[in-house]
Amino acid sequence: MDFSAHPEGIEFRMFGPPHLVVLGLVLAINLALVPLRHVLGEGGRRAFRLGLAGLMGVTFLAHAVWRMRVGFWDVRSDLPLHLCDLTTLLSIALLLSRSRWLYDFVYFLGVGGAIQALVTSNVGIYGFPHLYFVSSMVLHGGIITTGLYFTVVEGFRPTWRTLARVAAYMFAYTVVIFGLNLLIGSNYLFIGHRPEFPSIIDELGPWPWYVLSLVGVGLASLVILYLPFALKDWRSQARGGQEAQLSQK
Repeated sequence: MDFSAHPEGIEFRMFGPPHLVVLGLVLAINLALVPLRHVLGEGGRRAFRLGLAGLMGVTFLAHAVWRMRVGFWDVRSDLPLHLCDLTTLLSIALLLSRSRWLYDFVYFLGVGGAIQALVTSNVGIYGFPHLYFVSSMVLHGGIITTGLYFTVVEGFRPTWRTLARVAAYMFAYTVVIFGLNLLIGSNYLFIGHRPEFPSIIDELGPWPWYVLSLVGVGLASLVILYLPFALKDWRSQARGGQEAQLSQK
């Protein structure tokens, strides 16, 4: 594995072989959750949760230590306040605690954001086999797997009420981070200015209007993530209504 500050010859290429292998592995692992829910007993589930929490925790710490060792760590960019960093820590806490309250935040804020970050990843010069590449892929994949594991295997699910709660907390968090950015000159959540690397934000207009676009995209993603559960509830209600009508005949 490469730990250098300025590697040469391993620049990341989106949808190159290493990236495609990672996407395939994450997809395969999460598809495997469907049959695993019928196979894993409590002991197997606990081992899965602790194993994933340990993997994510060690990877998160290794990345932080690497940035410190090469002199990159900066309070204005490396506090765990960006959404993926925050949901990484929430995912680890959820895996250790099985908290339904934490689940809603990991599912709504983590899964959609991590999928976008994983598919459109851009780690620049830090391609495979650099630690930066490995940590980015493991942590984003881990967030996705945590949210889907608790949904598919543990049977957790969100509601309209929890969707509204997550949206309210995220709005409040954004306001706090905006104030912090002004105070220390940081750009957490990328609401102070566009990130230096290419991202979806480039398509959302100039600052500050892209911040409003981000809010819209965020709310839309919450609704999309809840849609499968809304459709399931609607079908159950429709089926229950039909059965009630038949029983009255």
